[in-house]
Amino acid sequence: MHQFSRTELVVGREGLDRLRQSTVAVIGVGGVGSYTVEALARAGIGHIILVDKDVVDVTNINRQLPALMSTVGQPKVDIMAKRIQDINPECEVMTKRLFFLPETQDELFSHHIDYVADAIDTVSAKIHLVVSCKDRGIPIVSSMGAANKLDPTKFQVMDISETTIDPIARVMRRELRKHGIEHGLKVVCSSEQPMAPRPEVTEAIARVPEPGETLPRKATNPPASISFVPPIAGLILASIIIRDLVGV
Repeated sequence: MHQFSRTELVVGREGLDRLRQSTVAVIGVGGVGSYTVEALARAGIGHIILVDKDVVDVTNINRQLPALMSTVGQPKVDIMAKRIQDINPECEVMTKRLFFLPETQDELFSHHIDYVADAIDTVSAKIHLVVSCKDRGIPIVSSMGAANKLDPTKFQVMDISETTIDPIARVMRRELRKHGIEHGLKVVCSSEQPMAPRPEVTEAIARVPEPGETLPRKATNPPASISFVPPIAGLILASIIIRDLVGV
């Protein structure tokens, strides 16, 4: 008996060995990605690369695994690395405190990677990550929007070419076509129509940039979120990766 005995009942000893030998990179460990990381670790993935530059903010507490009142201000990748080690001390964890950008991509792709989970919330970075993985022949699954939604049962796994309502997917389709990618990208996407954040709350919590200051869109126009939507997307990402790796 061991911590993965119940998993072994599902995937067999050979499947468990394959998971133990696999390296999965999770790009973005927030509301979606942190739950992807958790599920991967609990499934017995032997090598996990965590990529995220952010520290925990108090507004993350409603939906992100690393976010607690006691961890505000701490790097998300460091918190999740410790959590993985407590789940599976034999798992090799690499942390990359950076935003995935063209100038930082070598930090990721210098390692052998069997699968990439895209849980980034910046569309330009998502597009570059997908193109980079496709160029290198690395399997990738990408999460579309999880913000401004209230019904987790609306998430589906589909090809990027099949997406309709999701605004992030719309931009992704358009931009990926410019790189010759029209299909062949597996995504987790919701068919729920995005909700409009309550304007009176937005006005109260949105940051106003100082003269000459540039703030990210999520600071000036914060998206709505709730505890039970982004985690479901993250768990579905993990399920796709696990099933693909063991071939079930």
